[in-house]
Order: sequence, then C-alpha cells, then structure tokens
Amino acid sequence: MEKESVKNILGLQLPTDPRWVDLTAYSLEAILTDHAYCEQKAATSCISLIQKYSHLAELVTELAPIVTEEWGHFRAVLNELKKRGLSLGKQRKDEYVNALIAFQVKGGHPDDRLLDQLLMMALIEARSCERFKRLSEGLNDAYLRKFYRHFMESEAGHYTLFITLAEHYLPKTKVRKRWKEWLLFEKNLMHEMELRGDRIH
Repeated sequence: MEKESVKNILGLQLPTDPRWVDLTAYSLEAILTDHAYCEQKAATSCISLIQKYSHLAELVTELAPIVTEEWGHFRAVLNELKKRGLSLGKQRKDEYVNALIAFQVKGGHPDDRLLDQLLMMALIEARSCERFKRLSEGLNDAYLRKFYRHFMESEAGHYTLFITLAEHYLPKTKVRKRWKEWLLFEKNLMHEMELRGDRIH
C-alpha cells in the first residue's frame, strides 16, 4: 500500500515499513499467535462497549455481529496454527494498544470518553487492515496471501463502522477534529516503536 493510498483509504499518516513483512516470515508461529490474540481482544472489546453503553441502541445493534465475526477470526487463526503444526503461544504485552489507551481522555464528559473509545477502535482496525494488506501482497506463501486478503477486507469495514458510530452519536466536526489528533499521535507512535516481525502492531 503506497503512502498516498494509506492516507486516502484509511487516514493513516505513516505506512508500515515494507521490511516488516520480511520479518514476519521468520516468525510465523509468533505472528499467527499475536494475530489470534488481536482477534480475541477485538471481540472482547466490542462486548465491553456493549455492556458499558447498553442504552445506545444503534451501537449495540451494530457491534453485536462484530463480536461473532471477530471470534470467528480468532478460531480461523487457531485453525491455521493447528494446520501448520504450530502452537498458540502466550499472549504478550501489547505496547501499541497500551499507548493508545494512555492517549484516551480520562474523566471529563461521558461523550468525550465514548468518542475516544470508538476512535481508538477505529484506529486499531485501520492499522490492522493496513498490516493485513501488507501480508496479503508480500508473503511468499500463496495461501497466506489469500488468508490475509480476507482479513484485510473485514478490518476495513470495521474501521468505517466505528467512525460512523462516532458520527451518529456526536457532532461530525468534533469527531473529525479528534480523529486528526488520534492520527497524529499514532504516526508519532509508529515512528517510536521498534519494527518487529512477531507482532501485528
């Protein structure tokens, strides 16, 4: 994915270093393990949002099927590990997501907290989509290229859903302003983080 298309499609300000795909080839078990846990956390994060905002009917309606889809993705990655004779390793500390959580608004108006939770989810889905596109185009394994093409398409839909939900409940101008702040923060974060082939983020 070229830099311009990354910005146009996903809003991301910094594309993944192409060397990342080469690094993943040396740690397939680790990257699949990390991917599995990312899908698991995506499902549980949606469940948490539904529990916390059960009074928001549109959010509950839209996120309920995403829980099922993300858990299906988790199972698909587990099956891929098993098929290749690989094992699900231990869950590692997610430095990327932890940094995003730290950037969220703490306290203040509940609307601001809702906005940041939705935008953080959108950003994680956008970066995952971009990474999956890298894998779908750069891996030597033809089956895995197709495997990750499917995930890429799914994550793109999730990214837009979280933005749409934010704009449903909050003024569009406010959402867009805060989204730009998130994108700038994520760009700087990507600059700072070590490039590792054993992690999706």
